[in-house]
Amino acid sequence: MSFNANKHNVGCGDTVLLYVGYDNMLPVVVEKGKTHQTKFGAVKHDDLIGKQFGTRLQCPRGWIYLLRPTPELWTLSLPHRTQILYTTDISMVIFQLDLRPGSIVAEAGTGSGSLSHAILRTIAPKGHLHTFEFHKERSEKAREEFHLHGHAQCVTVTHRDVCGEGFQLEHTVDAVFLDLPKPWECILSAKRAMKKQGGRICSFSPCIEQVQRTCEELSAKKFTDIVTMECLARHFNLQYAKLQNVSFKTIDETIDPQAEADSEPPVKKANVTPSSRDRRGDSDMHHFTSAVPAINMPGHTGFLTFATLTSNDVN
Repeated sequence: MSFNANKHNVGCGDTVLLYVGYDNMLPVVVEKGKTHQTKFGAVKHDDLIGKQFGTRLQCPRGWIYLLRPTPELWTLSLPHRTQILYTTDISMVIFQLDLRPGSIVAEAGTGSGSLSHAILRTIAPKGHLHTFEFHKERSEKAREEFHLHGHAQCVTVTHRDVCGEGFQLEHTVDAVFLDLPKPWECILSAKRAMKKQGGRICSFSPCIEQVQRTCEELSAKKFTDIVTMECLARHFNLQYAKLQNVSFKTIDETIDPQAEADSEPPVKKANVTPSSRDRRGDSDMHHFTSAVPAINMPGHTGFLTFATLTSNDVN
């Protein structure tokens, strides 16, 4: 449990994220008598029961934190069965599909359930997610995870290839999300699944050729406001920087004798104070905090195509 319940203490059967270090979180289902191995030593499940989420737990060779799972943390720690969507794209999908508590959503395919958990948190407690996965073992594993995490009442997992067999839903959902190799093949089925007053659809595709065919099909099926975007997160690091103070004071000004003899106006020579590396100190430096872009930036993940269905006349 512990996903959809605002629990303060760890209980038997709860999913706990063991924060071992940066980019290192381990999901654990707490069971009496079990032990989990980490790089800091063994963690006994019996020692976790009753502890508050957020507790710092001392291990034989270090310490870890006990974190309550959220969709964002689950995305960073879940077992990968497929390539997944990350929080940058997920947040845009939730926003652009206009999801809210009570919304009914159709998703194809389920994959590792990264986006599914974020959708379920958004539409709870009275909304419902219809998620479809063509791979039988992945659909069964996803169904087990949703039940374990306390989402069984809000989600229906179906083993089906929606490109060939369709959603088989009639005017039921408010929004549709497609993460498929050929999303254009199920646009008509997605339109039939959407409510008669219309709604929103999103397609995630890594290749621009997929986006082009999907947009053509969306336009042919009378979807409007078709927009494609790419979400790239650019991180900035705060650094303490130093900058040398520059001085333009002169120490001597003389008149060129040759110029004084000529009829032209006198020409002044200026000797600028020489700067020496040995004479520089902290007093000659300006200290400030600067935001510097990170050298490594996450690259392309996929294109998000959104469209609106204003009037659902499938005929």
